[in-house]
Amino acid sequence: MIRLAGDSGDGIQLMGSQFAVSTALAGADFATFPDYPAEIRAPVGTTFGVSAYQINLGGGPITTAGDAPEVLVAFNPAALKVSLPMLDKGALVIVNNDTFTARNLAKAGYDSDPREDGTLNDFQLVTADISHLNLEAVKEFGLSKSEGGRCKNFYALGMLLWMFDRELAPVEDWIQRRLASNPTMRDANIKALHAGHAFAETAELSANLSQIDLPQAEMEPGEYRSITGAEALALGLAAAGELADRSIMFCSYPITPASPLLHRLTNLAEMGVGTFQAEDEIAAICAAIGASYGGMIGVTSSSGPGIALKTEAMGLAVSAELPLVIVNWQRGGPSTGLPTKTEQSDLYQAVYGRNGDTPVPVLSASTSGECFDMAIEATRIALRHMTPVILLADGYLSNAAEPWRIPDLSAFQPITTNPVPDTDESPQRRAFTRNPETHGRAWVIPGMPDLMHRIGGLEKDVESGHISYDPANHQRMTDLRAAKVDSVADFIGDQGIEQGPDSGNLVVVGWGSTYGPIYQATRRTGVSFIHLRHLHPLPRNLGDLLGRFDKVLVPEMNDGQLTTLLRDALCLEPIPFSKVTGQPFLIRELVEKIEAVRGEAS
Repeated sequence: MIRLAGDSGDGIQLMGSQFAVSTALAGADFATFPDYPAEIRAPVGTTFGVSAYQINLGGGPITTAGDAPEVLVAFNPAALKVSLPMLDKGALVIVNNDTFTARNLAKAGYDSDPREDGTLNDFQLVTADISHLNLEAVKEFGLSKSEGGRCKNFYALGMLLWMFDRELAPVEDWIQRRLASNPTMRDANIKALHAGHAFAETAELSANLSQIDLPQAEMEPGEYRSITGAEALALGLAAAGELADRSIMFCSYPITPASPLLHRLTNLAEMGVGTFQAEDEIAAICAAIGASYGGMIGVTSSSGPGIALKTEAMGLAVSAELPLVIVNWQRGGPSTGLPTKTEQSDLYQAVYGRNGDTPVPVLSASTSGECFDMAIEATRIALRHMTPVILLADGYLSNAAEPWRIPDLSAFQPITTNPVPDTDESPQRRAFTRNPETHGRAWVIPGMPDLMHRIGGLEKDVESGHISYDPANHQRMTDLRAAKVDSVADFIGDQGIEQGPDSGNLVVVGWGSTYGPIYQATRRTGVSFIHLRHLHPLPRNLGDLLGRFDKVLVPEMNDGQLTTLLRDALCLEPIPFSKVTGQPFLIRELVEKIEAVRGEAS
């Protein structure tokens, strides 16, 4: 497990992502955790400006970025200060000597030099003049000190590639493509990469800096690629359009951590994906509703603050019975909260957070790769039931990468919609004829011959769709909206067990990105594990399944929102285990809690 850390301008994220690609090409399993500050450019050398990238790699199965890094590369004292508490004794620490000046030590909060005062006595310390050696390596290109300094991430990457016996060619090819328009910086970065690799191989360093041989992961046969949650969800939406034979129209307003989805989708125009950057969150969702009204698959995305602004328009889509996919990349809150830190803070908002009785289906993705499948599932539900659907992901999934087996799209069932009934009724009534199993109405779009109809946000007559203020009719429409969402459970199948027996004294229930650490913790402790993808409605058999266990433990990155939902829907009394630090669960935290609860149960 490796952690790279430095200033937010040191190229840490780029360095980490390229190391992840090299790991994927080497056939190892891995999981990553990009951890960066919210400030656009925090003061250099300060602890709150530290950007980090953690990667856990090996023969697998790897489902988390890991607990305690075994290798830390710290570009400056602040990076060391922030990262050192995460390490166990004996970890390998590589520091950039050139940045350990009196000024930088003071800015990081050190009273003395940790390299000399015993702070690092419990670790394997390797010091290297990375900044100086990098500048010497690129000196021939005539770069300024600032320009040359921007190559040091590739110098350090070269060292890591030697340590883990990785090929230089894939990274070199990436540099060639990325910097093709700037030959000087292209050649300088390649030179820095090779220089770092040669330094690690030939310099007389501590024997701790030796090559590490990792086994290849045992994976299902197929073609794999490294993928982040944002990339997978973008491809999933494009695939959903193919399966439904409809164009995708993605309407969004930039916000962290949702923006990468917009960036990815702008490159998929050849797959029938249109993108529109609106002037604000309300305009974005209203434009997506307009796209659905016009016959495209309307999609919008945001995080907690933006989803709050979109709430009224969600009610419009529910009232008008139009399909809409709403992706919520959750982050720490409330208000603007912790823009770059992860949290599962919006489950209440998704299930309960609208005016009136306005239920919508709510799903969640558990891994970066699963974002692909859940994008298809959200679209399928939206079109089958003619309703908005909220898909919950989070900041961790948006940026974290993992190996992903490229699926065969022919293995997915086509996405169908409710056809317009061929009857003698008026166009208005035909437009609001609903499927008795899904309660989804026909998708009548402008331009369909002889199907002009009235649609809007005012309450409508359940039969004709005309505006209605009749009290009994409003009761029927309220019941219909609830029945529509409830009927989703008839199509999602029974909830299964991820691992462990289907009865016993303890089961751990999770949702979203907690999947990885819960999987590892329950694997180590031998207790049962259930992970939910459909959160509203819940699977039909979930109550019976959970009833086979004496205790239900629910770890989540909020103050117990799924615990409340299970109590509300199933009359259970789960044991909440909450974490709201902006960081994912550690495996050891979960193991300790499981052992404590299991001890109480026995």
